[in-house]
Amino acid sequence: MHPQMVTLFDFSSPTSEEDWRTTDDVVMGGISSSTLTVEPPEIGVFQGTVSLDRGGGFASVHAPLPSTNLSEYHGLEMRIRGDGNRYRLRLRTGASALTYQSPFETQPGSWQSTRLPFQSFRPTFHGQVIADAPSLDTTEVTSLGWIIADRQAGQFRLEVDWVRAYVEETT
Repeated sequence: MHPQMVTLFDFSSPTSEEDWRTTDDVVMGGISSSTLTVEPPEIGVFQGTVSLDRGGGFASVHAPLPSTNLSEYHGLEMRIRGDGNRYRLRLRTGASALTYQSPFETQPGSWQSTRLPFQSFRPTFHGQVIADAPSLDTTEVTSLGWIIADRQAGQFRLEVDWVRAYVEETT
């Protein structure tokens, strides 16, 4: 038997900020930049600037998970406060070079809980959906993160209270 929810990240650990790594479009010549910091009261803040100059246009952050079997869960839920931009939650599994992404919208300045069912995650490689790739293997999720892309230039800020795996309640 599994719990109805299990917390994957809540930013309460003193080392939680050190676990996060940014990967911005500078890896391909762009000039976007981002950080993830933890602000009181233990809120993860992914923020920065996306620039379309020099072929750029994305900023992302990710952290490793101890290899986590989420196969008994239906999806991930986040408590977030955004800025009106579209983001994508990204998962990586095993040794695969693919990332699995699910888009979500944010409401400017309001806390919201957003559920992303695992079937909404699409396999991508360098931002492109790979049509014939296998679907998300939830038995071995090894990292989690966020990306802002889709030609949304300018400053951005996504605050994250927690990320949890959930089981859909049946009646």
